[in-house]
Amino acid sequence: MTLLKYIKLLFFILTIGLVACSSPWDDKEDNGDANLNVTLNEAISTTPETAEFGKLLAQTGYDKILAASKTYTVFVPTNEAVKAVSTIILNNPEALKKFVENHITLTSFSSVRNTNEERIKMLSNKYLTFKGSTTIGDATIVTADHYAANGVFHIVNKALAPKLNIWEYVTTQAGTSAMSDYLLSLKAFSIYDADAVAKSTAVPGFLADSLSNSYLKNVYNLNNEKNSYTLFLMENDGFDAEVTKMKPYLIKTSNNPAVDSTAIYSKYFTVRDMVFPKAYTKEALPATLTSRFGVEYNVDKTQIVGEPIVLSNGIVYIMKKVDVQLEKRLVTTKIEGEKNIGYWGVRSRMLYRDKKGPISPLYPDGLYNDLMVELPALAKFTIFYNTQDMYSTKYKVYWRAINDRTANLFEQQLGIGGKINPTATGFPVENITTLFPIVVVPLNNYEEVEIGEVTYSAAGNSGLISLIGGTKSTSALTLDYLKFVPVLKN
Repeated sequence: MTLLKYIKLLFFILTIGLVACSSPWDDKEDNGDANLNVTLNEAISTTPETAEFGKLLAQTGYDKILAASKTYTVFVPTNEAVKAVSTIILNNPEALKKFVENHITLTSFSSVRNTNEERIKMLSNKYLTFKGSTTIGDATIVTADHYAANGVFHIVNKALAPKLNIWEYVTTQAGTSAMSDYLLSLKAFSIYDADAVAKSTAVPGFLADSLSNSYLKNVYNLNNEKNSYTLFLMENDGFDAEVTKMKPYLIKTSNNPAVDSTAIYSKYFTVRDMVFPKAYTKEALPATLTSRFGVEYNVDKTQIVGEPIVLSNGIVYIMKKVDVQLEKRLVTTKIEGEKNIGYWGVRSRMLYRDKKGPISPLYPDGLYNDLMVELPALAKFTIFYNTQDMYSTKYKVYWRAINDRTANLFEQQLGIGGKINPTATGFPVENITTLFPIVVVPLNNYEEVEIGEVTYSAAGNSGLISLIGGTKSTSALTLDYLKFVPVLKN
């Protein structure tokens, strides 16, 4: 190849590379748009239909920010939309600043995007949904993609005043809504011991409730602006009716006679099922919903009061009532065998297994995990478990225990209650309240087995649960899971 041909080929390759690397922003250059030579602030302020918002930029100091070198997107309301804004916002410097911030986001968002819908963080720390090429929040884009030297602005038909989030809305209902009052009270009352630790370490600030309120900590953080939720907020009569249904199953005593622990926990186990991690419009509300705690119920749209309340991180429905059947509300407790909290014996004898058994509806691929002690070398080798959220009712108790070995006799029994005596010279569990008979685990039985019943007179922690091996040092034991199925009271 001659030198001249080589130079021509190199020039051709470089030309292709430059074209391939060009960006949509570069395509805007030299297109005759005078705004590309001015900043966003100048472009917005000098565009006749957005001049009123330009005045607000100057009033709040955001004219200087939108004149800086960073890249922004601004959703600019028309002059008519700005004139319709409440004077409560316009005459309050702090509210006005938040208002302006809710129209500006860092980085550039064209109306032509790869995603049909995305949530965009505004400078107000609120999120707006940019849907399609024509909708931002609850406003419609009138004209899109006005480019300037440091970003892009879209003209919208409506001002985007920042909305309350769901938790802020709940706070506004204090004193008028019993359910809201209860949710707010969980800042002071700890449902679980871990909640008290969070409260003691929470740093004061506008997000402090997210760490110190038992509902926000254990259910969903309704103060979180980034995610979307749906909350069913029941009117007082409906809320009271649901709480009353739960009281027989959440009997608790308190050392303080002024504290009605049964009522407090009955309310918690009612409201924890009233929120979902998605904002459902009324048209999209499913006929049936299942809470994160496994409680399934039908959604009766006839019980919705008024229109849905659309907020910055989701939707609130005011409900006359949300009638949940008790048999759905009282969920089964399942304890996995490999999730033990301790043991009495030699740790090296305990096998945490990944296994494959027969395919079944519960195990569609046959895969399961369990715990086996095949060679205990100790009589009454014991594995300890514990769980919370037990109801004050009778339970039918089942286990799935897989003996897939032939070398040893698998025999075991379950003990509920009592305590561990660390100084004991022999078997360490004392004062077991319910001790089920010893069961010989048959070979290759993959079905659940009912082993008996136990009654909890008080709701809350299960107390110590002990899986105890047989009386011989060769008695093996195994557990896939324990299942406690609550029984309805007459």
